Amino acid sequence: MPQLPFIPETITVHLGPPDVEAENVTLPFLDYIANVASSEIYPTWPESALRANIYAQVSFALNRVYTEYYRTRGYDFDITNTTANDQSFVNGRVVFDNVREIAGELFNNYIRRVGSIEPLFAQYCNGTTVTCPGLSQWGTVTLAEQGYTPYEILTYYYGDNIELIRNAPVAGSTVSAPTYPLQLGSTGDEVRTAQIRLNRISTNFPSIPKILATDGIFAEDTEAAVRRFQEVFNLTPDGIIGKNTWYTIQNIYIGVKRLNDLNSEGITLNEVTKQYPGALQEGSVGDGVRNLQYFLSYLSQFYDTIPAVPIDGSFGPATKASVEAAQRTFGLPADGVVGEQTWYALTNAYLGIVNTIPVEYVEGVAIPYGGIPLRIGSESESVRLLQQYLNYIAQSYPEIPTVEVTGYFGPRTQEAVIAFQNQFGLNPNGLVASTTWNAIIELYEALYQGNRLQDGQYPGFDVGT
Repeated sequence: MPQLPFIPETITVHLGPPDVEAENVTLPFLDYIANVASSEIYPTWPESALRANIYAQVSFALNRVYTEYYRTRGYDFDITNTTANDQSFVNGRVVFDNVREIAGELFNNYIRRVGSIEPLFAQYCNGTTVTCPGLSQWGTVTLAEQGYTPYEILTYYYGDNIELIRNAPVAGSTVSAPTYPLQLGSTGDEVRTAQIRLNRISTNFPSIPKILATDGIFAEDTEAAVRRFQEVFNLTPDGIIGKNTWYTIQNIYIGVKRLNDLNSEGITLNEVTKQYPGALQEGSVGDGVRNLQYFLSYLSQFYDTIPAVPIDGSFGPATKASVEAAQRTFGLPADGVVGEQTWYALTNAYLGIVNTIPVEYVEGVAIPYGGIPLRIGSESESVRLLQQYLNYIAQSYPEIPTVEVTGYFGPRTQEAVIAFQNQFGLNPNGLVASTTWNAIIELYEALYQGNRLQDGQYPGFDVGT
């Protein structure tokens, strides 16, 4: 499911019932709508009736695409051409000129409920041989002849709480499954989408634990929710969101929200607002760049081909050169842009190294960042280490509160992290990713070495014999 609805450049139609082997046809979305309209309604109908019907046809098709109704069920198409399931589509038919003209004007307009963002599942039927709760196609003719506008016809059938979205953007793929598996340490919009869906599903399936922060960070609480979801729905309980788990989550989410229903629960804007930027490249700034620079600098200790870079949060020429060197090292196109493929290669290489280091507290020895952002709700040995490092630092910096060493990242640990970040000029977001972790362990090691007695240094004074 895309973050926000868009008009697909193409749509794939299965020429038969879903479970029957048949040809799939991929064609431009506009051509599909013009074909459906020419197959279902008459070009001689009043224009208001034609427009109302095409709005409904577009919305119905977009709902199928947006919810990935068939793809979540394992099919490789977006919609069928059987009216028992979907819309009438006659491959290769002649399209009526006036219908094509109206479709060209309306194909990127759709209906939605006020307060929701998904295209309305605009159920309709011919109104003579078949009736249904939604729009009556022949009934639109009667209303148009009475002077109803297209919008008034639509509200007559779908209610007053609808609105028309005009000039929606046209985009490419209708497939939403992530390119790479989502797992501990993954971040981004796809993670946040999965978290939102799992939390909604857990309302109907309370054995699935809630994720405390739907922030796009795949931490331990997300893994626990994924693992339990997989157990409930008979998937391999590995805590990783691959294609099968992704589409099963989406399928169950669609079901509990009734998104393929005329009276769906709806999806609100705050459930899909984009939280994370895309690719990192020259000119990018911020914590994402700092994390990248940290990974590059750490890998430079193990790969002579990758130069270290300053961890300053600014993607300049040196960072670009290091990225290009890393891309060549890992057999990727050396364009200096950190997209999903490059990020996945860097983090995999980094995790392959740090995962060989035992995660246990050894006094005076700091463990490198484990690759998994820590935040409220996290529970792991890495959190336990964090708490021990913070407590040691708090002995010298009373502004930082001490915390109980439990391995659980609760409000008190978050308070200590924010205090540390404020003390040392970091973004006070309570999140411990590579930048904050690196600052904590550097200070911890400096304080520990400074407090140790060096050879020949003894307390008190010599005692004469």
